[in-house]
Amino acid sequence: MADDLILECKNITKYFGGVCANDGVNLSLKRGEILSVLGENGSGKTTLMNILSGIYFPDEGEVLIKGKPVTIRSPQDAFALGIGMVHQHFKLIKIMTAAENIILGMEGEARLHMAKVEEDVRRVVSEYGFDLDPKAKIYNMSVSQKQTVEIVKVLYRGAEILILDEPTAVLTPQETEKLFDVMRNMKAAGKSVIIITHKLNEVLEISDRVAVLRKGRYIGTVETKDATVESLTEMMVGEKVDLDFGRKEPVSPAARIACKDLTVLSPDGRNALSDISFTANGGEILGIAGISGNGQKELLEAMAGLQPSEHGTVVYYPPEGGEEVLTGKDVNEIRRLGVILSFVPEDRLGMGLVGAMGISDNIALRTYRSGKSFFTNRKIPQQLAGSIVERLEVVTPGLGTPVRRLSGGNVQKVLVGREIMAQPTVLMVAYPVRGLDINSSYTIYHLLNEQKANGAAVICVGEDLDVLIGLCDRILVLAGGRVSGIVDARKVTKEEIGLLMTGVTGTPETPAEEPA
Repeated sequence: MADDLILECKNITKYFGGVCANDGVNLSLKRGEILSVLGENGSGKTTLMNILSGIYFPDEGEVLIKGKPVTIRSPQDAFALGIGMVHQHFKLIKIMTAAENIILGMEGEARLHMAKVEEDVRRVVSEYGFDLDPKAKIYNMSVSQKQTVEIVKVLYRGAEILILDEPTAVLTPQETEKLFDVMRNMKAAGKSVIIITHKLNEVLEISDRVAVLRKGRYIGTVETKDATVESLTEMMVGEKVDLDFGRKEPVSPAARIACKDLTVLSPDGRNALSDISFTANGGEILGIAGISGNGQKELLEAMAGLQPSEHGTVVYYPPEGGEEVLTGKDVNEIRRLGVILSFVPEDRLGMGLVGAMGISDNIALRTYRSGKSFFTNRKIPQQLAGSIVERLEVVTPGLGTPVRRLSGGNVQKVLVGREIMAQPTVLMVAYPVRGLDINSSYTIYHLLNEQKANGAAVICVGEDLDVLIGLCDRILVLAGGRVSGIVDARKVTKEEIGLLMTGVTGTPETPAEEPA
């Protein structure tokens, strides 16, 4: 059995100041296997992988390759030992070709013989079943093609061990299946793959074994064939977790906000959105799906008054009746109309919160204009902040601690909690559980359901199709800045949504009649 081990981590420990990110972690990887590494946010997964790829150096413990202790002080050392990591955020030069990016930084005269390089790249592409033109420019590529370049880059450089960080986060179901086919081909060729992911269904589909970390400690490794979503969740959290989204049928849904032929330009002058039309109803959750960069951000910002539109309108229908055109009005004008829009942006600290302020002061930003005196009323923000910290289990030294000192997951909880506590009539959220552990994620799902039950129109941009299908009532799919379909979340499949995301199918009929 020991002869099958290509990599071993023994008692790996890593501190960042007074925080222990990895606490005596033990991990093994066999030759020709796919190992999934699971853990909640902050469990130490990425830190451990960064140690293996030479970005960090452990304070204690050792790494063995093929049974021999090795020292990995840099990514160059890792490459020399046959370890290559593909990060979630790609590191490519857009104006260069795939082949040029693949050999970038390599020693020797390869760049002087690009025809030979392109031939070698085609050989690697063919061997593992990739779809890639070595001469294609990066700026002309889709997200999955860019990811392919990153994977081929490490294979071209001789990697025997590949580490993939959240490789399916921005892929359609069809692209994910193609990637899994490639991973199986790599496994058959004797390569060993470590995959970091939070999508448990994919873990069960692709991996041979699953290693679980919890709060920096190694919990154990199980054979995937013996695991279930429930058992893996319990290993990660340390207790049973109710994985029910809690979706209920909408009660008396009524039109609350609508876009009519909305077109929004991007900074470079192209159409980020083209003729978008749909209605979000009070008492339902409308999901928005699409490949990253297909207009999700621009849509929410235009609806919230943060970005101007080229033409078209956004119309709000108050619960008491009538309608108000929001197009052309800024955020303050929209609020003065009595329209309560809660908006959780994708850029948490850049747009949502002030990093230098504490939780209470960030809550006060939502309410200070409603005061009748010159001085801000701090009592209500303090109470709301305390409620958010308690209900969402925000880890913070105090309510006055600057939010920039909090972990990404805790920043997320503060922002989502603040917007939900505003009791909005329209709540728009972008990736509300990104970076959160599974317990906190389901708390957020239940809070969104509460807003739905209170009659709010909830619009949720998400990247996990399993979540959108399980949580939402309808799902609007964007492709190329256009609506490619609005589907019933209770009846649609991931594969059908994936086809809509790529724009290869026509627009299906909306299953329920859109209120006028």
